Amino acid sequence: MRASTQLLKPTRARLGVLALISVATLLNYMDRAVMGVAAPSLTAELKISPEMMGFIFSAFSWTYAASQIPGGLLLDRLGTRITYAGSLILWSFFTLLHGIAGNVAMLFGFRLALGVAEAPCYPCNSRILSSWFPQDERARANSVYAVGQYAGLAFFAPVLFWVVGSFGWRALFLIAGALGMAFGLLMYARYRDPSDSSRINAAELEHIRAGGGLTATKQDAKIPFSWANVRKLMGKRQILGASIGQFCGNSTLVFFLTWFPTYLATERGMDWLKSGTFAVLPYIAASAGVLLGGQVSDLLIRRTGSANIGRKLPIVAGLLLASTIVAANYVTSNTLVIAIMSIAFFGQGMVNLGWTLISDVAPRQYVGLTGGVFNLCANLAGIVTPIVVGVIVGQTGSFYGALAFIGVLALIGAAAYVFIVGDVRRVEMD
Repeated sequence: MRASTQLLKPTRARLGVLALISVATLLNYMDRAVMGVAAPSLTAELKISPEMMGFIFSAFSWTYAASQIPGGLLLDRLGTRITYAGSLILWSFFTLLHGIAGNVAMLFGFRLALGVAEAPCYPCNSRILSSWFPQDERARANSVYAVGQYAGLAFFAPVLFWVVGSFGWRALFLIAGALGMAFGLLMYARYRDPSDSSRINAAELEHIRAGGGLTATKQDAKIPFSWANVRKLMGKRQILGASIGQFCGNSTLVFFLTWFPTYLATERGMDWLKSGTFAVLPYIAASAGVLLGGQVSDLLIRRTGSANIGRKLPIVAGLLLASTIVAANYVTSNTLVIAIMSIAFFGQGMVNLGWTLISDVAPRQYVGLTGGVFNLCANLAGIVTPIVVGVIVGQTGSFYGALAFIGVLALIGAAAYVFIVGDVRRVEMD
């Protein structure tokens, strides 16, 4: 049997799976971004104050973070296909409902629901990486689907603004929601785990297995939930250290998603058009960081045979680069500021490898729950960072302390990967 497997040319069904999750992740971040694009028209029509709009923006992060563990649990119980397709259809449906909102209460409720519905996305991505890709291909696969969250936010904006200008803000939500629901049905029709897929042959399946892929089965998914298992997971140094590091690295991303345009406009005195043009450059740099990080990580594993070097070195380097954001406090040239911000965001893009590392170390029977715990820690940054930055800026009238806060967190994240994570190996649960 083994000899005949070796004679077969392996299929490349995993590339089709990668294409599916790349589009799904792009839609995930687009649906998060449409509120910011619609906000000027939306607030005028519904007469929403800036203070209330701040609460509406934050509603997504509260429920998204709180739903990470339940989302991971759902994944472990139902499996990838049903969970991912169901999540995609539901979050797209709630995006669509934004377009019929007639008051603040409806809008706030839809944002809360959107956060819940999107929660399983990244745990599903992590499980798919573990199931479909050998270890020395996971970082590159991760970088391919993850780059969409950066490039999409930078380059989708003109299209989204055109839709609002041509058809109104309600049409933006209706179109985005309808596209996502249609793709959710496609995801359900097309996705299968490796052991159930008709598109994979024995040679590719063996290639995945030999490289450490899980090839998850339905039996693997039926794991009872208990908080004791969550405590056990957080008691494993690999998972605890990576979760701390991801929180710290994600704080840089959250800064760029929330306060960065305000920083350029108020602290650096750039007008809106110039700020919008300059703001694209760090996102391009972050996209390059995601892609380069994945390539370097898998190359290091092939060259050294060490997951410690291949996974941890690029992440630590990325966090150290992210910490250079504090240097913007000490320059007067706006060109240098953008260069510094681009370097910092490039580094943050490399930190996205944390998802590859967590797929390497997650216990086989708790991949979904581990992804949920990890993503919960990462997305606490979406709650904490905007508030802390806002308080610092409000109290001091300057972003000086805010940039220092982001830089210090990046250094703490690097220390967590160096001193807490330890060996990058799959954790065994007692």
